[in-house]
Amino acid sequence: MALPLPIERLIAEFARFPGVGRRSAERMALDLVTAAPGRVGGLMDALRAVENEVALCERCGYFSSGGECLVCSQQRQREILLVVEKPLDVVAFEKAGGFRGGYHVLGGHLSPLKGIGPAMLRLDSLFERLANPEVSELILATSPSVEGDATALYIARHAERDGLAVTRLGRGMPMGASLEFADSGTLRMALEGRRSLDGR
Repeated sequence: MALPLPIERLIAEFARFPGVGRRSAERMALDLVTAAPGRVGGLMDALRAVENEVALCERCGYFSSGGECLVCSQQRQREILLVVEKPLDVVAFEKAGGFRGGYHVLGGHLSPLKGIGPAMLRLDSLFERLANPEVSELILATSPSVEGDATALYIARHAERDGLAVTRLGRGMPMGASLEFADSGTLRMALEGRRSLDGR
């Protein structure tokens, strides 16, 4: 089907989203083109707001529209800190429910082959937070992969202090899986079955 270049460009942009193929992208683009007046403007305003107003929380690294995020501003159990790789992992745990502690988003995992070392992750701010004796448990929820395990071990070795229990997610997460695609039940089981990194 021959379509004007601006529509083809819109289809190509929609097709870049995860899980969106050519047909779905085409349907979304054509729906926008034939939408009621003002709908395109509303979408453009929302996209500009995401680009200009959404940043990362200064405290935990989750999505924020300025300063602290909505999670950090809630009354939560400050003594438990859950470390994840990406902001989308926070979304997955919040959807799963049951966790009422705080989060810390690393911004990735260690990967020497890709040139990602400790200085490229939010590790310094994590260790600053762990220096607070109020934190009594650190749950490492890095991805169940070689890089995720290496990142968890690095953190565990550098986070040792009296009164701090360091645990890792337990059963439920298969090796190589991505947290953002795990279902709620699996995440709850993994959180409940967390274990100490020293094998105890």
